[in-house]
Amino acid sequence: MAARYDHPGEQAAQDPIRLLAIRETPLSVDEVFTAVGDSAAGGTTLFVGTVRNHDGGADVDALGYSCHPSAEAELRRVAEKVCADYPVRALAAVHRVGDLEVGDIAVVVAVSCPHRGEAFEASRQLIDTLKHEVPIWKHQKFSDGTEEWVGAC
Repeated sequence: MAARYDHPGEQAAQDPIRLLAIRETPLSVDEVFTAVGDSAAGGTTLFVGTVRNHDGGADVDALGYSCHPSAEAELRRVAEKVCADYPVRALAAVHRVGDLEVGDIAVVVAVSCPHRGEAFEASRQLIDTLKHEVPIWKHQKFSDGTEEWVGAC
């Protein structure tokens, strides 16, 4: 049975993708949050991924992200799929590339939907699919001098 919408605000927005980017510069949580503001949204989720100081039992000193030239196009494809699966009012996603230090922001995603449950589910799909399908690779540098490449896809 098709979903019944009592108000136009219950539906997905005509163009819900407000901000998509892969950047070498520091990311702004405020910019992403502002991008998904929508008066018809009753729920907005914001996820911020930061560089942690450990991975797999080893201490991480720093890391670098690099991406394939198709990464932004793949990010758009992922965002469009999330918008097709949920009544998204607004969506934003930015990922950083280049050298980052522990504590730096690596990725920020946000989704606004008519209701909180939809916003949580859409946001979860967005970040999980981004991490698995957008060609962005992480080069971790450990305290013991070893290094590791981690592929997103």
